[in-house]
Amino acid sequence: MAASAQEQRRNRLSALAKAPADRLQALWSKIGEEPEHRLIRGPEFGSVMVRGRAGGTGAPFNLGEVTVTRCSVALADGTVGHGYVQGRSAAAARIVALADALAEAGQHDLIEAGLVAPLEEERVAKRKARARKAAATKVDFFTMVRGEAT
Repeated sequence: MAASAQEQRRNRLSALAKAPADRLQALWSKIGEEPEHRLIRGPEFGSVMVRGRAGGTGAPFNLGEVTVTRCSVALADGTVGHGYVQGRSAAAARIVALADALAEAGQHDLIEAGLVAPLEEERVAKRKARARKAAATKVDFFTMVRGEAT
């Protein structure tokens, strides 16, 4: 089942927002020449309130604030792209906004192959490595059953 355009955009922006800024810049430099664009907003720094839940299911509470950077761009054809990243990386927010605009302008395959797919592969590999490391320290407790006399 193919994902809707909205789901594709959500997944793309999620992968780009979670990427380390230096890795994002390295992959972006391989994409090619930067498209002609103008800044609509930013890059601007700000903060957002992060909420948590006790035990993952309890009542929500305010955990604290996180610094974010946002940016919005418009390509020469008028296509708009938005980018939000955690931290204070103006360059990363601009790259995410440009990638979003290019994908929305019909270059989805270029952005998917050049940025999103490599970042997702790296994220999955890191998650598996962390799981392997945790599994290596796992302790299995078991109870030995004794045979009964007949």
